[in-house]
Amino acid sequence: QVDVAAMVQLFGYVDVTDTGFIVAVLSIAFNPLFWNVVARWEHKTRALSQVFGSPHAACYCLGAVILVLNCVRSHCFTEAMKSQPKLEGWDCHWTYYSGLAISAVGTLFVISSFLALGFTGTFLGDYFGILMEEKVTSFPFSVLDNPMYWGSTAIYLGWSLMHASPAGLLLTAVVAISYTIAVLYEGPFTEEIYRRKQKGVKSK
Repeated sequence: QVDVAAMVQLFGYVDVTDTGFIVAVLSIAFNPLFWNVVARWEHKTRALSQVFGSPHAACYCLGAVILVLNCVRSHCFTEAMKSQPKLEGWDCHWTYYSGLAISAVGTLFVISSFLALGFTGTFLGDYFGILMEEKVTSFPFSVLDNPMYWGSTAIYLGWSLMHASPAGLLLTAVVAISYTIAVLYEGPFTEEIYRRKQKGVKSK
């Protein structure tokens, strides 16, 4: 069971009306919304592929924009943590190194996921018509679904613990929620794309 009193005490350290905190929340929520809207628009209209001359060029451009937005999100996250108090009981070596270990595991999942999928596989290439031959089942996909998302969440969790930051922990929860919602939308849509591909192959 969750200790509600402890949670209330923990988040009593967080000023949710702070401008930096609000900006961080908005940047976290905006990113998956942005790439899902743009990718679905591209899948429906092929407008980006036409503008950039090819699906690959368009996908690389969107990927670059997503990377920049992720850097902005990380900057806003860090600044929001710095502007709010630390939890003194957590400001110790044990918490710091625990956070470092969690971030390392998250980084492993993110990097290995990218290497398994490639650039276009990572950055929504299937929405551009750049489909993989088969579903990736190697590590880290053999360990958990959506390792890129949960690895990224783990990085933020570790970063928050390293800074003994209640604000960081609350923002990490926002990251987890935003990714959970993204998965609910992306999963069925991507499965439908590949179902149509298989149906097209069988009909030939």
